[in-house]
Amino acid sequence: MPLDQPIAVAEQLGSEPGSAGAEENPYLLGIFAPVDTEIAADELDVIGEIPLDLNGVYLRNGPNRRFAAEGRYHWFDGDGMVHAISFEDGRARYRNRWIRTAAFEREAVAGHALWTGVMEPPHGNPIGTARGLPFKDSANTDLVHHAGRVLATWYLCGQPVALDPLSLETLGAETFLGTLRGDMMAHPKADERTGELMWFDYGARDPLLRYGVVGRSGQVEHEVAIDLPGPRLPHDMAITPNWSVLMDLPLVQDRDAARQGRYKITFDRETPSRFAVLPRRGDAAQVRWFEADPCYIYHVVDAWEDGSTIVMDVCRMTRPEPRPTRPGPLGKLLGYLRLDARLHRYVFDLATGTCTETPLDDANVEFPTIDSRRTGTGGRYAYAASIADAETVLFDGLVRYDRQTGERTRHDFGPGRFGSEAPFAPRDGSTGDADGYLVSFVTDARDDRSEVEILDAADIAAGPVARVRLPQRVPVGFHATWVRADQLASR
Repeated sequence: MPLDQPIAVAEQLGSEPGSAGAEENPYLLGIFAPVDTEIAADELDVIGEIPLDLNGVYLRNGPNRRFAAEGRYHWFDGDGMVHAISFEDGRARYRNRWIRTAAFEREAVAGHALWTGVMEPPHGNPIGTARGLPFKDSANTDLVHHAGRVLATWYLCGQPVALDPLSLETLGAETFLGTLRGDMMAHPKADERTGELMWFDYGARDPLLRYGVVGRSGQVEHEVAIDLPGPRLPHDMAITPNWSVLMDLPLVQDRDAARQGRYKITFDRETPSRFAVLPRRGDAAQVRWFEADPCYIYHVVDAWEDGSTIVMDVCRMTRPEPRPTRPGPLGKLLGYLRLDARLHRYVFDLATGTCTETPLDDANVEFPTIDSRRTGTGGRYAYAASIADAETVLFDGLVRYDRQTGERTRHDFGPGRFGSEAPFAPRDGSTGDADGYLVSFVTDARDDRSEVEILDAADIAAGPVARVRLPQRVPVGFHATWVRADQLASR
């Protein structure tokens, strides 16, 4: 296979579709199983009282397969579906909608799957990305609020898809007035103070990494190609008021396997991690590279400026190389999805050109969130999902970190109950990044029912201040966002 083919996320496990054997894939069962009904519900059962100063909408994205495809199923293959619950004056409304991507619409017309999943060779697949690659861009990964719309994104870099945050209507692929050339990664960073959106695009063809800025004009106003030693798999980035931080991490496609037509990801323990620091609208000549120990990072907590240094907190993977969870091909597939991450800090000294790194906690946490109003400024509090000790990716609780005192506070969802990423939801008139709530979908694996938990962000250990029961199960999914009432009013 030519090396200009897309970088995949996992090794090809066998030569024939279904070679994972007769074992049932747990990412299609139980609380992961797709739902096939789009509903809207206004009359919801509430345990406790929904706070009157909680006004806005909580939205969460995730994979929800519509048509079974040939070969092995990977959790990342499912069509994007958004579940949302909106709050207004103590009332709650729920709705869910598939994201009508170009690929979704093509398969709807065909009445069957047109793409194989990422565990299968892409030969014969239709072109599915703006870069011209034969993968299905499902927009199933993150949700980012920007300029009155919510953008649904895809983990391998795809076209952002604009959604109305209340109706969840798909408004179409977001090209930023025709100025976005190519694709956008899963986690663009919105700066609410300036109205800018920072993003990157990567691939196995030149340019290997592109970084850009969408301005208040709604157009891509700045774009620069950044040179890398070879194709990489960056997933996230960081911003501060003056700087952006990009990553060159040593989790790469195995070139020998690629030449043989196989997909295999290799962690190169002999190659350092590198971080590119550049002015927000800087050019390639202004990039400063900082080296650190080899690792992989899925998600950044936040970054901020401290004198001549940039501080960046992340969830750092401790085992970048996947380890099978059971014998056989299915065990390898499941191994690629395991999360084993710890809170970690990098300090990039712009005066000396040095990087220092420090572990901050020993708990396995991921999917971090902060007060979006404070992005890039180093707010006091950060929140993260606790990763359950299970074969599949499950969130068994939430953790709040006080970055001034180092204190860690935890909320457990309870036996058999698993939640979602929980963005910070400021209360009306909020004055701080704990002056509000955390909102999360929670599903009980014992009775297959879902609800929404509302926690006081200042005291998550006290448990929910309210629980809202939902009319259908919400499958375990990926990333979430909170859109405030004032943001809804300005759309």
